[in-house]
Amino acid sequence: MEAETPKTPMLNWQIPAVTPPWKKDFHSIYLELLGCQIRIVNGEKYQTRVIEAGTGKPLILLHGVGGTAESWFRNVMRLSQHFHVCAIDSLFHGFSSKQSANSQNRLDSQTEHVLDFMDAMSFKKAHIEGESMGAAIGFELALKHPDRVDKLILNTASPITRHLEQPTFEPFFKSPESLKILSDAALGKATERTIRTRLEWLMTTPDRVVDELVELRLKYYSMPEIQAAQSGIPPTSSERRPYDDDLPRITVPTLVFWSEFNPDGGPDRGEYLARQIPNAEYYCMLDAAHWPQYEHPEEHDSVVTKFLLSS
Repeated sequence: MEAETPKTPMLNWQIPAVTPPWKKDFHSIYLELLGCQIRIVNGEKYQTRVIEAGTGKPLILLHGVGGTAESWFRNVMRLSQHFHVCAIDSLFHGFSSKQSANSQNRLDSQTEHVLDFMDAMSFKKAHIEGESMGAAIGFELALKHPDRVDKLILNTASPITRHLEQPTFEPFFKSPESLKILSDAALGKATERTIRTRLEWLMTTPDRVVDELVELRLKYYSMPEIQAAQSGIPPTSSERRPYDDDLPRITVPTLVFWSEFNPDGGPDRGEYLARQIPNAEYYCMLDAAHWPQYEHPEEHDSVVTKFLLSS
């Protein structure tokens, strides 16, 4: 008799039957971040730019490949009502330290960078939320340095699910290779069109890419030092071995935060990931793709806050 398939772990509230329709209800990135401090923190080895607000337990937000700390501009102030929020530019990105990313230990270096930032901030431990590439970094932190991670949130952690040996997932909504093509085009020839197309990959519908997001990313991608640092970053954001053997080794409380239309891995991948991590919880946001924290920020922040404050 076959063993019963374990039920998908769920948080103790229902996924909304209807998610409110998306609308641009913010005026500008700057106004959303009004009240934050934006500064450079110099660690022992690395420089880190941080968007910071709030007091209490530290919550470090890690963006995806090619992004910056502004990826969380709709979340920082709301989350800062409960936490000391630090959205940082990851290594090789934004105004944090940059060198060639064409190294065999890139993910290890990005993990070391977060630890260097934590030491500079005198954070013994912190909650970590990582989106996409940031989820891969957060996973490495929880796996190799569990004493430094309070709770872990894996937000659309496609770099992990792409490296699983599970063969029965549903097809991708959009191929991972298409992200690499779009990223190379945006870095190689940064124009309004190439940047907008790159950002549209992240969203459920193209109209969610507002002009200011394009202008900001175009400014970053026009910087020669950013072009050089990111020229070799693959879309998987990970050159590590398959994750299957490491998932059961995660000991910190973990939330797998997924989305209905995550382009390179639908909810079946998120559910599978949550089942492989001991005692992990799972949440799937409707009407969202690879940037759920932007597409429906109130829902994202409510779920994250409830998970982090739970005993």
